[in-house]
Amino acid sequence: MQTRIKKLLVLLLSLCLLFSGCAGIEATKNTAEEPAVTKSESTAPKTDPTEFANETPAESASKAPATFSPDQIPAYADDPFIALHNNEPYFDIADYAAKSFETYSELDELGRCGTVMACVGKDLMPTEKRGNISSVKPSGWHSVQYDFVDGGSLYNRCHLIGYQLSGENANERNLITGTRSMNTEGMLPFENMVADYVKETGNHVLYRVTPVFQGNDLVARGVVMEAKSMEDNGDGVCFCVFAYNNEPGVTIDYATGASTLSSASAATTTQKQTTTQKQTTTQNQTTTKKQTTTQKQTTTKKTVLTGTGSYILNTNTKKFHNPSCSSVKQMNESNKWEYSGSREEIIGMGYDPCKRCNP
Repeated sequence: MQTRIKKLLVLLLSLCLLFSGCAGIEATKNTAEEPAVTKSESTAPKTDPTEFANETPAESASKAPATFSPDQIPAYADDPFIALHNNEPYFDIADYAAKSFETYSELDELGRCGTVMACVGKDLMPTEKRGNISSVKPSGWHSVQYDFVDGGSLYNRCHLIGYQLSGENANERNLITGTRSMNTEGMLPFENMVADYVKETGNHVLYRVTPVFQGNDLVARGVVMEAKSMEDNGDGVCFCVFAYNNEPGVTIDYATGASTLSSASAATTTQKQTTTQKQTTTQNQTTTKKQTTTQKQTTTKKTVLTGTGSYILNTNTKKFHNPSCSSVKQMNESNKWEYSGSREEIIGMGYDPCKRCNP
C-alpha cells in the first residue's frame, strides 16, 4: 500500500514539474519577442525638411513634379491665347521668397530652348534701350516675308522672358522662333501686365515661360506663360495661359520652320480682318480676347468721355485710380486711360479700385 502511495506521489510531482516548465518557456518566449512593426511604419518615406534649404528657388522648382501636359492644350482656333489650369499657375508661391532671380535652361541637343523662370523685380528691369539680337538664330529660324503680316516678317526672335522684364538681349537660351502674332498678340499683353504691376507697386512677380515642342520639332507649338504676384499672393497679377505659335493665313511646318500660304483666299481674308481690327472703334469692339488685346493698342482708351467723376484707368492691370494717386505717375502712358464717368460704370467694365488711393 505504501508503495502504491509513493508511486502516486512521484507521478503527481512529475506532472507538476512538467506543467510548470511549459509555462516558463511560454513566458520567456513572449518577453523575448520585439513589438510588431506595421507595414506602413516600415515602408513610410523619410523626408529631410532641410533637403532644399540651401537651394535657389530655381533649383527647387526643377525638382517639383510636372503637372502640365501638352494634351491639355485645345487645337488652335484663331485666338492668340487660351487659359490653362483655371488660369492658375502650376507653381506654389509659398515655396519662394519675394527676391529677384532669373534662370535659363541650357539648349538641348537640337539647339532648342527650355523652361525659363524669374522672380521679376525692379532691379531686374533694364535701364537702357534693347540691343541688337540679330546674331541669334533660334532653332527653326527662317527669314520669310508675307505682306499681310504686321511688319512683314512671319517670324520674330521672341524673348521667353521679355526684355522689359529682364533686360536680356542676345541670350540664345531666352530666344525662340515665334510668329509675329504670338509675339505681339499672344505674349506681349501679359508681359506688359507684369511690367506695369512691378513698376507701379515695387512688388515682385514669379514668372515662368515654357516652350512646348512636339517630338523633334525645331519650332515650338506655343508657350505656357505663368505668373503670380508675390507680396499680395496673386491679387495684383495671376495667370496661366498658352500662347499659340500660329499666324492666320500661314501653314507652318514645325519640324523645320518652313511655311506656305494656307490659301489665297485665307490670306486675303486675314489681311482684311487685321486692317479692320486696327481701325475699329470702341462701339465695334467685342469681348473676345483678340479684340480686347487690340483695344489696348488703339487710341480710344485715351478718349475722355463725358459724365461725372474723373479717373485714370490702367488697361493692363485693370485697376482705376484717382488722378492724384502716386501710381499714376509710374504708369506707362500707353496703358493710361483718362475716363470721366461714374464709379459703377468703371467697375462694370471689369476694373477694380486701386487699394492705395481708394477712388
